[in-house]
Amino acid sequence: MIDETPSIQQACAVPYRPTASGKPEFCLITSAGRGDWIFPKGIVDPGETLETTVLKEAEEEAGLHGKVEGEPLGDYVYHKWGTTLQVTAFLMRVTTEDDDWDEAEFRQRCWCGPSEARELLQRPKLQRLLDAALSRLAAD
Repeated sequence: MIDETPSIQQACAVPYRPTASGKPEFCLITSAGRGDWIFPKGIVDPGETLETTVLKEAEEEAGLHGKVEGEPLGDYVYHKWGTTLQVTAFLMRVTTEDDDWDEAEFRQRCWCGPSEARELLQRPKLQRLLDAALSRLAAD
């Protein structure tokens, strides 16, 4: 049987900032449900681009501001709410962060180096995005 359920498009930020050591730090947030460490993401609303959604979700979910860098890092699919969600992820260079943000009451935010980020990100799909981000940043 073919699944004819329409999918929902989401966009994901892989937020980072350069450090004095030359190694990037990544910003992770806790998921609203289980409290797992993830990257900010959300549904692409009608009329929005993927890049616009990346910036909006990073601000709402983590209080981050910055710019999207380059082409997508990758994408993945998951199932929730009885439907399929297609996620496209982008590297986001963070320039400023808010001390208080829309979802601060129920999300934690954590800046960490690549190895700590890998340990905190329990989902292989998110670890692959981290790898893609590290590869892209190493090439710059």
